[in-house]
Amino acid sequence: MTWHDHANDRVENRSKFPRWVVRLGLLAVTLLCLSPWTGTASAHGSVVDPASRNYGCWQRWGSDFQNPAMQQQDPMCWQAWQHNPNAMWNWNGLYRNGAAGNFQAVVPDGQLCSAGRTESGRYNSMDTVGAWKTKDVSSNFTLNLNDQARHGADYLLVYVSRQGVNPVTQPLRWSDMQLLTKTGRYAPGDTYKVNLSTSGLTGHHVVYTIWQASHMDQTFFFCSDVNFR
Repeated sequence: MTWHDHANDRVENRSKFPRWVVRLGLLAVTLLCLSPWTGTASAHGSVVDPASRNYGCWQRWGSDFQNPAMQQQDPMCWQAWQHNPNAMWNWNGLYRNGAAGNFQAVVPDGQLCSAGRTESGRYNSMDTVGAWKTKDVSSNFTLNLNDQARHGADYLLVYVSRQGVNPVTQPLRWSDMQLLTKTGRYAPGDTYKVNLSTSGLTGHHVVYTIWQASHMDQTFFFCSDVNFR
């Protein structure tokens, strides 16, 4: 082997090493982005029972999100994963800042479940009309909100869609929702429970929860699909 051959080998080796480093770095970034415990996913909270739409998708598919069976078995979650997987990895980052209590001004009709297309549209798929998976509930049930960050709550507003509104075929509007309760304050904790009572509701409805956090003017919005038996 000539001196020039050795030199060429050194140049080739030097050129390959950075490519390997870049590939490894890209792989690490990809895995980091797919991790369910990155970003806001450990920073805030969500309604966990009855599960909000994106929390429910994360529960059912977070460990199996590349399974093609999702498309047939859970098509609303499938479209959500296709649109933006981070809506599920960041299942507890669905919030807006600075609403000052004027929620209908910042969250337009048809965008209730995405909090007005918050977070640069990350959660837009939550507004998609269709047969979201439901949880069977009775006329009296308990809502559980998980507060990982222990923000506390100034109050919770809990609405339910009116009888005759079909969330499978109709985008949700504010006029479609009836207020069930406005709670008092919750001291910072892990779980906030709300006992709810309804009357005359049957079939698929959406429970809409607004959580006004106490640590700053930060408001969370959650759609949970239920089936009144």
